[in-house]
Amino acid sequence: MGAGHVGLYAAHRLARRLSRREAEIVVVDPRAHMTYQPFLPEAAAGSIEPRHAVVPVRQLLGRRGRVVVGRVSAVDHARRTATVQPVTGPSWRLHYDHIVVAPGSVSRTLPIPGLREHAVGFKTMGEAIWLRNRVLARLDVAEATRDARVRRRALTFVVVGAGYAGVEALAEMEDMARAALRYYPGLAPEEMRWVLVEATQRVLPEVGPRMGAYTVDQLRRRGLDIRLDTRLLSCVDGQVELSDGDTFEADTIVWTAGVRPHPMLDATDLPRDGAGRVTCLATLQVVDGDRVLPGAWSAGDAAAVPDLTADEPGALCSPSAQHAVRQARRLAGNIVAELRGRPPVPYRHKHRGSVASLGLHHGVAHVYGVRLRGWPAWFLHRTYHMTRIPTLNRKVRVVADWTLALFLPREVVSLGELHAARDPFTDVTPVAAPSAQEGRPPQA
Repeated sequence: MGAGHVGLYAAHRLARRLSRREAEIVVVDPRAHMTYQPFLPEAAAGSIEPRHAVVPVRQLLGRRGRVVVGRVSAVDHARRTATVQPVTGPSWRLHYDHIVVAPGSVSRTLPIPGLREHAVGFKTMGEAIWLRNRVLARLDVAEATRDARVRRRALTFVVVGAGYAGVEALAEMEDMARAALRYYPGLAPEEMRWVLVEATQRVLPEVGPRMGAYTVDQLRRRGLDIRLDTRLLSCVDGQVELSDGDTFEADTIVWTAGVRPHPMLDATDLPRDGAGRVTCLATLQVVDGDRVLPGAWSAGDAAAVPDLTADEPGALCSPSAQHAVRQARRLAGNIVAELRGRPPVPYRHKHRGSVASLGLHHGVAHVYGVRLRGWPAWFLHRTYHMTRIPTLNRKVRVVADWTLALFLPREVVSLGELHAARDPFTDVTPVAAPSAQEGRPPQA
């Protein structure tokens, strides 16, 4: 259930270790691909072709698994059934022996006035492509207009949340926009305003306070406006109001302030903790109190998995891709072990550290206790994620994109019409006159 990091890696390993006579593997997800989310900022900035940052599930599994494009709308584990809602058509029930509950997470949003109408998230490839087109289109608007207010609004970009997604999105998109300005003689870099809003006092807490402080210093040196200990209060009609009293207009607002477990878990009979995550043992088996639920497994963002390497008791694994990929492999191995009469093995992984990109040739890293910054950290970031993305096909394509970028300038074309592809056709198509049959009373 789910084709993200956990679902895809678990299904792939199960398909490799189980013959088609032993098991049937079914993957259900609304999208028949896995998005390698650490590459979203680079895909948005044009450093990587968006199609190269996603992994087709059908291509990876081949004939060893079945892919159903739809969503699991309910799970009745007591009866071992999942209700599948395909893209079109009526729902149907799928009976299973084992279920891997891996729907992932969604953006953790708040009831802020205007947020639903004017902001965009940064968790999917569609959102990344939209943001790229939006930023470039705003540059076009700013250069074409003679209205100073419209120009300021178009050149103001707000990112809410200073975790990985927010900082990398802000840094990569500002880097791309600055590079694009060479083709806009009527615009100056100083006219752009990039604002990062963070409710706490820390930026990139995963890399430690020293690297977080370095990140803030580097972003401010580039002229970015970093607002710590500040909350977004409203953004109705693009009018941004912050808790520090500042008010300004912005055409682009990106929300990256955390994630929460997928809400579809509300439609299951699986046990969950106070944060809505499925409760698990370290073996990745779903557990209800002291009772293990046979045939139920979970991992990743939607699961509360004990961290056996943590110093404090009761600690859980963080919702990161680093844990998700390794949990998926252990989970698949434990399912195979159970099918063949062997005991499951607990998941144990010591967090190795974190890396983050701050735009082209800039980054921060805290790995195995070693702190890196600048070009070495940026190179480590790229190297690590290149080795992590599945399949040789995707690795080669990503490296090719990076290599070409050494010799060719960035593509700075906005393809915003992709988001409303039918508009040019409908605008020139006349409305059909009512037919003679319309308006007549029905025949008896």
